[in-house]
Amino acid sequence: MIKLKLFMEDGEKRKVLVLIVSAVSLFISFFDLVQSSIDFAWISIMLCGLPIIKDAIIGLIKEFDIKADVLVSIALIASVIIGEVFAAGEVALIMTLGALLEEHTVAKAKAGIEKLVHLTPTTARVMRNNKEEIISAKDVLVNDIIKVLPGETIPVDGIVIEGATSIDQSIMTGESMPVDKGIWDEVFSGTVNQFGAFTMKATKVGEDSSLQKMIKLVQSADSGKAKIVGIADKWATWIVVIALISAILTWIITGEVIRSVTILVVFCPCSLVLATPTAIMAGIGNATKYGILIREGDALERLSRIKKITFDKTGTLTYGKPKITNIYSFEENLSNDELLKLAASVEKLSEHPIGKSIVDCFKNKSDSKLYEATNFKMEIGKGVCATVNNQKVFAGNKKLLNYNKLDLSNKEESLVSKFEEKGSIIIFIANEDAIKGFIVLEDVLRDSARNMIEKIKRLEAECILITGDNNQTANNIASMAGIKTVYSECLPSDKLSIIDNLQKDNYKVCMVGDGINDAPALKKSFVGIAMGGIGSDIAIEAADIALASDDIKCIPHLLALSKKTMKTININLILSMLLNFVAILLAMTGVLNPIVGALVHNIGSVLVIIHSALLLKWCS
Repeated sequence: MIKLKLFMEDGEKRKVLVLIVSAVSLFISFFDLVQSSIDFAWISIMLCGLPIIKDAIIGLIKEFDIKADVLVSIALIASVIIGEVFAAGEVALIMTLGALLEEHTVAKAKAGIEKLVHLTPTTARVMRNNKEEIISAKDVLVNDIIKVLPGETIPVDGIVIEGATSIDQSIMTGESMPVDKGIWDEVFSGTVNQFGAFTMKATKVGEDSSLQKMIKLVQSADSGKAKIVGIADKWATWIVVIALISAILTWIITGEVIRSVTILVVFCPCSLVLATPTAIMAGIGNATKYGILIREGDALERLSRIKKITFDKTGTLTYGKPKITNIYSFEENLSNDELLKLAASVEKLSEHPIGKSIVDCFKNKSDSKLYEATNFKMEIGKGVCATVNNQKVFAGNKKLLNYNKLDLSNKEESLVSKFEEKGSIIIFIANEDAIKGFIVLEDVLRDSARNMIEKIKRLEAECILITGDNNQTANNIASMAGIKTVYSECLPSDKLSIIDNLQKDNYKVCMVGDGINDAPALKKSFVGIAMGGIGSDIAIEAADIALASDDIKCIPHLLALSKKTMKTININLILSMLLNFVAILLAMTGVLNPIVGALVHNIGSVLVIIHSALLLKWCS
């Protein structure tokens, strides 16, 4: 009983069961398989027809809303009155099938707001009356002094007044690397303290904090994704008026009510109702084969109208992880491989993403063991140091060199500056006496990115880069990808504003992103595409489409598929209307009766389904 109750509460499963039962009843009725005083087609009328009539009446009474189901209801009632029960049951079945396909196709996306809310810190470690108190984050006041330990989430916005650390700000900016913070630097709620304990003063609390503002952005990002009204409903008023006038005139002229009923039956917009959802479902099926999950049924329709595509950088155009691209040794007797081994030996105890990347790179290149490292120490915001082979070895940035009074020569400085101009990450390796060399790390462009951008341009859409990274890094990646328009150092609100302004200029914008910080922009854009593998759940739920394999090279196919799907829909509409027009003429002249008219009319539905199915195997 419990399973049956759950089954009946599942609207889609219940409708499938109704369709199966109705189809069987019509089959029995048509071939007269069971001797009975009651036509089995009545089952289809009761199960499929009555809900259509009920909805039509409710729509007319409450809102005077004339939709396709009004004409269907008229045809059903007229067919029953003259005794054409099978024709009525058949039309009811086809219309219910179309409605089910449309409901299945146009699925509502989840907001994902609740997951974003879960990221909000619940407590804060506040210093009051020289004592440490743990209070609710909601109770923090402006100018409160807060202590944040390693691994803790920062409860409110503020400025660092004591200590130094590195902060994971990916939730706000999308940056792949933790950002070093010292005294008077700003920190944001929802971001995570990575390494050192520090003390901060609260500047923005409650609804004014950065995380709460981003939650509001996602909630209020009404992207204008108005659902495209089905063609049958769009023209329903005219269809109903024309059908009734045609039926009445035919009755007056010929005096045969059966011709009028036949006109109403063939005028039923079954194939028009099926034209869009069958093509969309076939398009969704095609996309699935390429690892593209379409979460909003009408996303393909909207995507076909896109003129600009905005891309996030980290994790979208790039792999989102720093990789070693160059190694330079300053000493002739120290090879690049040996320099990498020395750096990895120092970094192997580090929890920093850069240190882990250096260790991973060494392990991928060499089978040899790392040197034993002792006395490991992390210098927050500078780097790390350890004793290797009886000498103190440093691995870090220029701040670490300056702290240990080590200077680059003019030649070395010139070499390093070339990479700094590109926004690359530079890790210097040194001992207490000299700088031994440096390692260059970059967030590398995806192999397929440039080719993908070129294909999108050929589809007449402009590509734009919007990122939270600095200007140098953003422009370097954009240049390699072949993108001319770049917006850098963008917070979530900035990304949303850029897309909003573009759409106010009557451009339909698609946003491609992966992080929590992209969620407002994904929600605001005309079509949002999220990276389904590495992307956050919140980004995925804010988007219309998810790339399950994180393979951006399939985006041009997706764009081309959207245009092909719309072309298929338009052909479906033309086919169905032409067939309806011919059937109406034959009904007026008495060639068709209601049953044959329903069968001929439903040929249009079959043609529409077959034509849409061709999309399943289409490739760009």
